[in-house]
Parts: sequence; structure tokens; C-alpha cells
Amino acid sequence: MSIAVLGAGAFGTALAASLAQKGPVTLWARDPDQAKAMQTTRENTRRLAGVKLPANVSVTSEIASAFASDTLLLAMPMQQMAGFLNSHAETLTGKTLVSCSKGIDLATGQGPTGLIRSLVQGARAAVLTGPSFAADIARGLPTALTLACADHSEALQAELSTPTLRLYRTTDTTGAELGGALKNVYAIAAGTVIGAGLGDSARAALMTRGFAEMLRVALALGARAETLSGLSGFGDLVLTCTSEQSRNFRLGYALGSGAGFDAAITVEGVATAKALNALAERHQIEIPVAAMVNALTQQEISVSEAMQILLARPLKEE
Repeated sequence: MSIAVLGAGAFGTALAASLAQKGPVTLWARDPDQAKAMQTTRENTRRLAGVKLPANVSVTSEIASAFASDTLLLAMPMQQMAGFLNSHAETLTGKTLVSCSKGIDLATGQGPTGLIRSLVQGARAAVLTGPSFAADIARGLPTALTLACADHSEALQAELSTPTLRLYRTTDTTGAELGGALKNVYAIAAGTVIGAGLGDSARAALMTRGFAEMLRVALALGARAETLSGLSGFGDLVLTCTSEQSRNFRLGYALGSGAGFDAAITVEGVATAKALNALAERHQIEIPVAAMVNALTQQEISVSEAMQILLARPLKEE
């Protein structure tokens, strides 16, 4: 089996470097200049500086080279995925497409596997998600992820596992992709709490209530509770709510502290908060923390107003 990673951001580059431990990997970059520079210098100086690419990673901007592979890992921002799949639907027919994106499509309310199934005929849809930072994966630090695929494929699990990247499989694609998407929303909230100086106790409370919201939404949409309690849900929530490596946490910290934030950095939790609130309204699910995150990121309320609204909620049983 041959593997290609589509998307040369930090995470796509890291996955290509890790998978190269087992054989040749094609890494596709949209920008021809970036692809040429990476192929020459053997480094992604834009997104993952300091990490050398193994010799058997071939970097290209020619999409046909990537499409020649049997298994394609889609490592692109969630809001770009539908357009990419639509543009290449015929070529991707019958391929194994593994989404590495974490989010909800704003236009349709679907997760990545839903988009793949609806837009690409005969494609085998899977999702790779869980607690991971690109720098850790690229440097060969031990990482465990969830691989969700409806056919429970042991072969795909073996193909994408490496000596330092351990995959656990599940058939619950809905739960896996919701865990990976929703935790970004609560990472923004956690960063806001710390940035505003509200303390670690407040962050712990927020993470706990945020997880309750994640579980509430996932169960309403047909996911299994045990999936959300695993790597793709609780595990990813813990990582992104407690580390400054998380872009979502850093955005929240900037909101809480009043500091600036680089608008060029992709923060999936902003779009996910908006999509999540639309889903919750449609299904009549109560998500007060996520609602405050959406209002904050849309600049509808201040941090102090969000805190007052949450603390003024009626007392209730846990």
C-alpha cells in the first residue's frame, strides 16, 4: 500500500515524517514554491521549523503524484475540505480517504467522514484523531491516536501505525470526529480562563462542564459514550486545555488577557463553535459554555460578561 499526505501544514508534515519510518510517503503542498523549498531544504520552515524530513518523504505540488497513492490522508483545514473533495471527486472515487481535520463544516453541519461519503462516490472514509501536537509526532515522541472507520479495518490500523505512533481503532466515526472537533471549543474557553487570571480551579471546572456538553451533543447525534471517554474525546480535551502548544488555547488566552493574536493562524475552534451552536439549536441541546465561546469569538460579549452569565446560571444537580 502507498500513502500520501495532502496538506503540508505542521500536522501533515509531521504525519509524513512519522509514516516514513515504514516506507516512502508523498507529501502534497498546495503552494509550488513551498513544495520546492521543502524538497530542497528537507524542512518545513513555515510550519514545523527544526524538523528534518526523512529522505523517503517526497514533497510535491503536483496533485496527480499524490493521487497515485492508495491511501490518502487529508491534512487540511476543515472549512477547505468540501471544496477540495468537490474539485477532485471523480479522481478520488474508490480511494481510502483518512481525514486528519478536526471540525464541523459550517455549510452542512457535517463532520469530515460525512463530507467524504456524500461528496466522493465509493470512497472509504476514515478519521484519524486524538491528543497530539505536530512537533511531538515529528520528533518521534510516543503518541496514541484513534483511527475510526466504519469497517473496523485492522489492515488500515496496521498501515498507519508506526513504532512511535500507536493507533486504537473504533467503528464510531461520529464519536471520534465530534470529540476531535468539540474539544477545540473548550480549549478556547480554558485559555480564556487562564488568560483572564481566573485560576486553575476555574479551568478544571470548565473542562469538566465542557466534557459534559461534549458528551451531551455526541450522544444526541448517535455517538457512543465510550468513544468520548477515550483518546479522541477526553484525551484530546485534556491536552488542548492545558498546553500553550494548542492554537485554540492560545487564542483563548489572548481573549482573556487582552493580548493580540496572529489572524493568519488557523484556529478551528472558532468555526466549530459557530457550527456547534447551530447544531445544538437544531437538536435543542443545552451547551452554555460553548454558547459563551461562540459569543466571545464573534465579539458579541466581553470576557467578564461571559463569566457573569455562566456563574449566574441556576444551581442544579451534577
